[in-house]
Amino acid sequence: MAKDDWDIPEHLQPDPTDMSFDLDAALGCVVGLRTQVPADAYTSRVLGTEREGSGVVIRDGLVLTIGYLVTEAEGIWITAADGRAVPGHTLAVDQETGFGLVQALGRLGVTPMDLGDSEALRIGAPVVLAAAGGRGNAVAAKLVARQPFAGYWEYLLEDALFTAPAHPSWGGAGLIGPDGKLMGIGSLILQQGEEGRRLDLNMVVPVHRLSPILNDLMTYGRVNRPARPWLGLYATEDDEGVAIASLAPGGPAENSGVRSGDRVLTVEGVAVTDLAELWRAVWACGDAGATVKLKLGRARGSRDVAVVSADRASFLKHPRMH
Repeated sequence: MAKDDWDIPEHLQPDPTDMSFDLDAALGCVVGLRTQVPADAYTSRVLGTEREGSGVVIRDGLVLTIGYLVTEAEGIWITAADGRAVPGHTLAVDQETGFGLVQALGRLGVTPMDLGDSEALRIGAPVVLAAAGGRGNAVAAKLVARQPFAGYWEYLLEDALFTAPAHPSWGGAGLIGPDGKLMGIGSLILQQGEEGRRLDLNMVVPVHRLSPILNDLMTYGRVNRPARPWLGLYATEDDEGVAIASLAPGGPAENSGVRSGDRVLTVEGVAVTDLAELWRAVWACGDAGATVKLKLGRARGSRDVAVVSADRASFLKHPRMH
């Protein structure tokens, strides 16, 4: 989302006098990201070829962001708070957490932000969700929930953080805790009804999910274990259960005869009623390459389909050094 398309009212911006840390110094750790993705990339149809968001410097020249901004990126520009812009390179994207890592290919001159204890962050805690650009691009918020989040794109985060009020440019924004340390990275905006009113929330990936995998991501570009089985389907849930909304072109599910509009009744004979149950059941079938047996329903009955899963990363373009 371009800066021209959003603005944060002054009354929602953080007040440095309310903070026990140097707010401006912390906000200076948040950088801007612009990425270009080839038109023939697997994700370009859904995510576009030009993407823009934020990231947080967590080590010298190492930027933590949300993975969809940098997946299959061929060109990346990182912009610091002082306007300095340097090229970057996608170091890793972790499909399980959603994190992305970018290595600056020039000197950023940005002091890294320490990773905080996101597991200890309590409901009601005051936080700041900050996009690149300083105080005027930050929202003073509170942690309003921490619970599982299931995404339609074969994604499940068991302990996602939810903050309000919502930031209008959430992608890769840094969640700064009461101690001035990084608690998470912004991923989504969600709408929730509350007593006839709409409440907008940001979903944030907590940094305690990064710590166990960071060395692997920096060393291998991915976590050093077998990939989860990926079916290549986009699913939705309603009062009747789970339905297939669309299919990844050329993906395992499409190649196995799964169709849009099918309803997923069981996985390996076990009934599934929501997205979280679906993804857990699929991943329980083994590593990527495992056969996943689905019972699919339509108005005229049901049928059994065996899908030979794949490694999602094998469908993606890998970053090239320039």
